[in-house]
Order: sequence, then structure tokens, then C-alpha cells
Amino acid sequence: MPTRVIPMLPIALYTAEQVRDMDRCAIQDHGIAGYTLMERAGAASLSVLRAQWPAAHVITVVCGPGNNGGDGYVVARLAQEAGLGVRVVAATDPKALKGDAARAWQDWQACGTPLAADAAGALRGTDVIVDALLGTGLGRPVEGGMAELIEAMNASAVPVLALDIPSGLNADTGAVMGCAVEAQATVTFIGLKQGLFTGSGPEQCGRIHYSDLDVPAAVHQSQVPGAWRRDEGTLRCLGPRRRGAHKGHFGHVLLVGGDAGMPGAVRLAAEAAARVGAGLVSVATHPAHAALIPMARPELMCHGIENVPDLDALLDRASVVAVGPGLGQGVWGRALWQRVSQWGGPLVVDADALNLLAAGPLRRDDWVLTPHPGEAGRLLGLDSARIQGDRPAAAALLGQRYGGTCVVKGAGTLVHGPAGLQICDAGNPGMASGGMGDVLTGVIAGLVAQALPEAGMSQGGALSHLEAAATLGVCVHAAAADRAAVAGERGLLATDLLDALRFTVNP
Repeated sequence: MPTRVIPMLPIALYTAEQVRDMDRCAIQDHGIAGYTLMERAGAASLSVLRAQWPAAHVITVVCGPGNNGGDGYVVARLAQEAGLGVRVVAATDPKALKGDAARAWQDWQACGTPLAADAAGALRGTDVIVDALLGTGLGRPVEGGMAELIEAMNASAVPVLALDIPSGLNADTGAVMGCAVEAQATVTFIGLKQGLFTGSGPEQCGRIHYSDLDVPAAVHQSQVPGAWRRDEGTLRCLGPRRRGAHKGHFGHVLLVGGDAGMPGAVRLAAEAAARVGAGLVSVATHPAHAALIPMARPELMCHGIENVPDLDALLDRASVVAVGPGLGQGVWGRALWQRVSQWGGPLVVDADALNLLAAGPLRRDDWVLTPHPGEAGRLLGLDSARIQGDRPAAAALLGQRYGGTCVVKGAGTLVHGPAGLQICDAGNPGMASGGMGDVLTGVIAGLVAQALPEAGMSQGGALSHLEAAATLGVCVHAAAADRAAVAGERGLLATDLLDALRFTVNP
């Protein structure tokens, strides 16, 4: 039963409801029987299992009450036919199954192998567990016996292959619904679900595999993707420079920040802007350390700002202003923020500037906001748990309230702008350290300054210049962090990204 497992993931992402609509389209409009799709899903899953765990001899399939459970019964039958030892744990009475899932159970039952009488025992002494417990339709926290099964799978120390989505993970938001399976691999069907790539999704899913179940292209064309996945392939839009180029072609970034005693953040942001190719980089900072920053990086032009009017000449020369790193929320920082927020050119807003914005909301179309979940919560009057509970909705709400393009940082960083939602599929846990956000601010500002053509980002919808720069910046930042983390994620510092940035923007 040949069914493709596509080696390179597509970039289109969908909500759970959209994938259900595509499933109905394949069945009703293109005449593919639902059970045929289920068998294809089972075959693709077994193919992934055999490829990832070639030494596996015994598998345990945990089946739930719906079509996800039906996929599990198909995997069990095909695995037994292939000569594997198979144990099946039924979370609910399979006699209550309906439709295609009921048929899958009946075909498994015809094999003559009884269900495992003891779930805990079935999870011991097995080589791989197949999670077919809950699918994408989960709408409330997992509890009771289902939660106990999930906890038992997670405690078993046996690798898990999740079918379509790890049970307990929200397919749209990437949030854990009470508890969720911690899979080492996930094979997902028909369309990639956006929740697999943000929030808790990357941690719960492990390595993601994809099969379109051989449905016609028209099935995917019936839906406009809910989001777009961006990875290192996005960097292909960074072509070589013209031989006659000079620094004036690549813009002038002005970094505003670094109150007394806080020069590090603005210095990181400024050097990042230079490392991604900005023609000129100036720093407007507190006079107390204006002379110190060029000692570490002489290419940066630093200016001590005592009074707000001192900014005006610098603003006149800037192509883009990035404000916030080390700015503080005192008298000095507030005064600079008020002046910069009235400037007529594009802004990148981060850190303390976001906190000042939360205290006095403004709306602009020509800025990029770069909050982490805590800052996003302050901007929206919510706690960070609410933000993490539905990151895509938070990004959309930030756009509605403040305008422009919003970057919600974290695992599976989101970029939301007028063209929709982009999700970065790169980065690593080593980035959870101080200064990483400052580097990202500088990266985005440096790319905005260069006025790179948006045409290279056209796949997945037309992006504005700021959306394209923010999306590319997030991907450059994450790819540089992945390169720097080759030496180890623990202990990764923001400064470790600076040299890696140069490599990353010259693919």
C-alpha cells in the first residue's frame, strides 16, 4: 500500500478545522473513501516507525475512541502483517466506535489477537509506543483515564510515535490541554497543523513527518493556509551583493537605548545590525558610557544623549530606528521613547520601549513590535500564561490593537502582519538566555535598513517590507543560534550569535 511520506515539509500550515474540511473535500468531492484515507495514514505511519526504529520488534498501539484510534487499529493490523509483535490498548470500548474507525477495529479483530488486558503491562517491554489516543478535535483539558494513559506513556521511557498530533496538544495553538504525550516523532496527515510548530508543539512532537495521503492538489487548493512555516529555506532570498555596492546602499540604523549602567543590550543590538549587513550603525545612548561601546566595537558610531533635542540630528540621518534595549523606564528613557515614537520613519520596538508603549498605547502601521510573552501580556493586559495558551490569537490581537507587524518570541516564534501569520521552524532551547532578544532587535533593524526585495519571500503570500524583514530576521536569528549551538545549547550566549550571523546572511 504505497503512501508517500514527504521528506521535506511544506510551508503551508492549517488549523484543525481546515484540515477536517480538506478531509471532507477528499471524500465528498474527489471520491476517496474515508477508510482508504485511514489505511493510507496507517501505512505512512508504519513506514515512519520502521524507518526511525528499524530494530523494533514489538510495538504497543494505544487507541482512542475516534478516527485517531481507527488509524491506530490500522497500524496495528499492518504491523502484525509485517511480522512485528503487536499489543493493542483500547482506551474505550471499541464496540462503541462508528464509521471508518469501527471498520478498522473489526479488521484488526479479524487478525485474532486480543486486546491487552493490562495497559501498564502492555507499555512495558515494548520497543515503540504508537499514540493513537486523541486527535485534532480536542476542545477541553484531558482528564480521567485518558490523562492516566498519557502519563503512563510519558513515564514508560519507551519512544513514542504520535499519529497526526500528540494526544493532548491543541492543533491550533500548540498549547498542552492539561497533559500531553511527549513523542519522539509525529507523523501528521493531509495538512500540517500550525500548533505543531509553536508553543509546546515542537517539544511534544519531536521530529515531524508528513504524508498528504496522496490526495489531489485540488484538496489543498480548497483552503487558504492559516499560517506559513518559515525555516532556513527562507534565507535563500539573500542573494549576493552587486560588485559596485557601497555603504550608502544598505541603510543607516539608529539604536536608541542603554540608560546609565545598561550599555550591554544596546551594544548587542547595534553589533547585530552591523553583522547582518547594515551600511551604517549609530547608537544614541546615555553619556555615561557613550565612549565605552566603540572600544569594544569601533565600527559603531556612539552618541551620548543628554537631552531629547540631541536626538534630532541622528533621526534625520536614520533609515530605521530600533528603540528599547537597555532604555529603562525612568525620566531619560521615557523622554527618548516619546520623541522616537513620534518620528516619521520605520521603528523596531523592543524591551523597555514595549513596556512604555503598554503604559501609553499608540497605533502605527510602520513599526515592528518584538515582545516576549510577558511583554505581550502587558501590552494586552493579560498574564503570560494566557498569551502562551493561544499564541496565534495573541499575535493577531496585538496587530489589531497596535498595528504594524508583531513578533511574539518563544519556541516557534510568530510574526503577524497584514499578510497573516508566519511561524519560524528553527531555533533551540539554548536561546533562553539574556541578550538574545536584543540581538534579534538589531537583526530586524539591520534588514529593514537594507531594503531587501520582498520578492524572495513571496511564497506563502505577498509580504510588506516590514513583514518580510521581520520574518527574515527571525529566521536569520534562529539559524545563527542553531549554528552557534553546535558546541552545545547549555551556556549559549547572545554574543555567540554575532559571528554566526555573518555566516547566516551569506548563504
